[in-house]
Amino acid sequence: MSKVLIIGGGASGMMAAAHAAKNGHNVEVFEKNEKLGKKLFITGKGRCNVTNNCETEDLFHAVMRNPKFLYSSFYAYGPQDVMHFFEEAGIRLKTERGNRVFPVSDHSSDIIRGLTDTMKKCGVKIHLNTEVKELIIENSQVNGIILTDDTSVYGDYVFIATGGISYPSTGSTGDGYRWAAAMGLKIVEPMPSLVPFYTKESYISKMQGLSLRNVALKIKDGKKVLYDDFGEMMFTHFGVTGPLVLSASAKIGDKLKKKELNAFIDLKPALTEEQLEARILREFQSGLNKQLKNVISVLYPSSLTPVLLELTGIDPEKPIHEISKQERRKIIELTKAFPFTITELGEFREAIITKGGVSVKEIDPGTMEAKNIKGLHFIGEVLDLDAVTGGFNLQIAWSTAYMAASAIK
Repeated sequence: MSKVLIIGGGASGMMAAAHAAKNGHNVEVFEKNEKLGKKLFITGKGRCNVTNNCETEDLFHAVMRNPKFLYSSFYAYGPQDVMHFFEEAGIRLKTERGNRVFPVSDHSSDIIRGLTDTMKKCGVKIHLNTEVKELIIENSQVNGIILTDDTSVYGDYVFIATGGISYPSTGSTGDGYRWAAAMGLKIVEPMPSLVPFYTKESYISKMQGLSLRNVALKIKDGKKVLYDDFGEMMFTHFGVTGPLVLSASAKIGDKLKKKELNAFIDLKPALTEEQLEARILREFQSGLNKQLKNVISVLYPSSLTPVLLELTGIDPEKPIHEISKQERRKIIELTKAFPFTITELGEFREAIITKGGVSVKEIDPGTMEAKNIKGLHFIGEVLDLDAVTGGFNLQIAWSTAYMAASAIK
């Protein structure tokens, strides 16, 4: 059996360690933080959306970049395998809306405990507060690692599971990219993904803290629709965030590097324009002598009403019986397409994941081994692989970890 050195005690590193040790290998994990799974701990707002309980074929639709590379990984170790792993480790799971899988406890610490317990049962040696400085490579083969205290540790295989550069406070500082680049591997420019948007208009910050449920978000580049979906979002002091926005960022991030994009919120997607007009007319009929701001407020959240009226250009204190048909149309148009301009993505410190990383063209998809360095495997977020929200990014971590662990001899 072989000696396997795993750099990084996050999702992919722990999963790879558990499977490699189950297969009888001598495994050591090197984690520079004081504890394992630091980023996993905050995943899914601390609940940890561990996978998506969908059919394996559906996983590919959720992957934004290089889905074909994951063909072998997803079919070898899919959502059902992940769920079985954690349930076998004593962690009860539940499936929620959108097939999102969480621990029944709603505590990410349970997922970390399941991985840690499995590793310990299988004899994995864990080194905390231990940072790796560089790799030992001779004749295009990895032979070990050198720690920051200059200690050399030798092994037959090295797995790089260092993650991306999102949430750098959790230890994701791009070490894997530097080592890969030093060995001549191509790095696809890392950029934040599943991240909030910065916006241009000053009126957005006036609605800071307002959450919108059951709205539709459309993002356009000129006339071309880049994103159109339904769900929840929230206004912040700098722009917009929430599930709809995070998913959109995974799909349009590349476009934002080049130009600003126009976005529109349908505040009443369940109503057609005709139905909305009928609803507004009903409210108007029951308050003909009241001021517009007081009548219209029943249709919108309190912090949104003054902003919407400001955009219509109608005096909020104007009595209902003086509102023209054209002014009523303006209200309807803004309700169905409330506008704002997206200027840029949020920063890495706000990003859930990193888009970009080690080019998959440099990696064997059946083993996760670098094509030019024998025994060196890259797994998880360090690779140029990313997906939308819903447990898919963790599934990439679990699947690539399993492939690497299963490939060693």
